[in-house]
Amino acid sequence: MNPNAAILREYAARYNDPVYFREDPIIFPKHFAELYARGECSLHDVEIAAVISAHLAWGRRAMIVRDCSRALDEMGNKPYDYVMRGAYRCDSCSLHRTVMWSEFADICAALKRYYENSPSLEHLSADDFRTRIYCRKSDPRAANKKINMLRRWMVRCDGKVDLGLWRDSSPADLIIPLDVHVHTVALEMGLTSRKSADLTTAMEITSELSEIFPGDPCLGDFALFGYGVTRKS
Repeated sequence: MNPNAAILREYAARYNDPVYFREDPIIFPKHFAELYARGECSLHDVEIAAVISAHLAWGRRAMIVRDCSRALDEMGNKPYDYVMRGAYRCDSCSLHRTVMWSEFADICAALKRYYENSPSLEHLSADDFRTRIYCRKSDPRAANKKINMLRRWMVRCDGKVDLGLWRDSSPADLIIPLDVHVHTVALEMGLTSRKSADLTTAMEITSELSEIFPGDPCLGDFALFGYGVTRKS
């Protein structure tokens, strides 16, 4: 067992709390999940909000939230209707940092093609998600941070931060969303010694977290977030 297991459990318990995620991209799919629970929108709306929010989730939180809002405003806050209508904003202006509206349009078009034949994104593999929805080249070594973050949002079901709407998937099968911050903290906490932020490293960290959080390794994502917050304070 990792010698930092106790402190990781403590951080996970403390930071798996919506109070720390009021300015986080998860607030957008969470909003639609609340509407869905009241019968006021579809699961498609939640999924599309998650796809767009995850795609823009890099950089400063305030900027991410601002630009996710811009994207959903463009959709009239009816993501599925907007996607299926097929008329998207598509220009070379920036939506978020280096993400242009034309890239947003490509993702919307990919979602339309997918939903014309399939009811949900849940059963896509990470590489299929990467190629069929985010329109990227296949890369078997990629950590696919945004996809694994989106899957954490949609699968984990403890009723706190994450949404738990993909019921055919198990939290035990999730992979940690690996970015530079998570990788740095994981190195410090002895969850990996690998220097490359790739899929192998993400799997190694996930395996270590599975021993600390049996059946729910991505609960450890909150622990790593909490460690980073504590270190900065």
